Amino acid sequence: MAISDATIAGTLSSYLERFPVEAEALAEPVRLLGRGSGFASRRSFPMHVTVGALLVCGSEVLLIDHLAYGITLQPGGHLEPTDATLPEAALRELTEETGIDERKIVALSPVPVYVEYGLVPARPEKDEPEHYHLDFGYAFSTERAEIGLIQESEVTGAAWYSVDLAVRLVGERIARAVGVPAQVL
Repeated sequence: MAISDATIAGTLSSYLERFPVEAEALAEPVRLLGRGSGFASRRSFPMHVTVGALLVCGSEVLLIDHLAYGITLQPGGHLEPTDATLPEAALRELTEETGIDERKIVALSPVPVYVEYGLVPARPEKDEPEHYHLDFGYAFSTERAEIGLIQESEVTGAAWYSVDLAVRLVGERIARAVGVPAQVL
């Protein structure tokens, strides 16, 4: 069963309680969530939900080279109808794209460490108009996890980066994953 709009709205609300300074930047997705439906589906336009995974190992963060966008960023992607929760969807995307054994990964918090609302260009080959992603990012940690077989249909590479370099490549959202205390989920 797909993740409900109520769950998505509740997660965004919890995030904004933790980071109230971002309320203005996220006002439009809050408005859309209040009047639309089906945001877990990638066929929901003008906005749908995606997830990201920030995997930290000591002072390093795992990043991927995204095939379609041609940039380096955190693992992540669209929700699937079988995803039960947003953190589980982020973990699924992380393991699918990087081949890392999920038994070596620990979720750090049920609340996202970042939420971003961004414009995605039209992709005619996928019959997708220009639209917005509401991306919920979750922090994970590992003692040491080896990168396995990458998902070559979406990723051209995966590697560990220093936190400083990862922040320069991807943005400040990376820094939020570092130092998140582990919580029992």
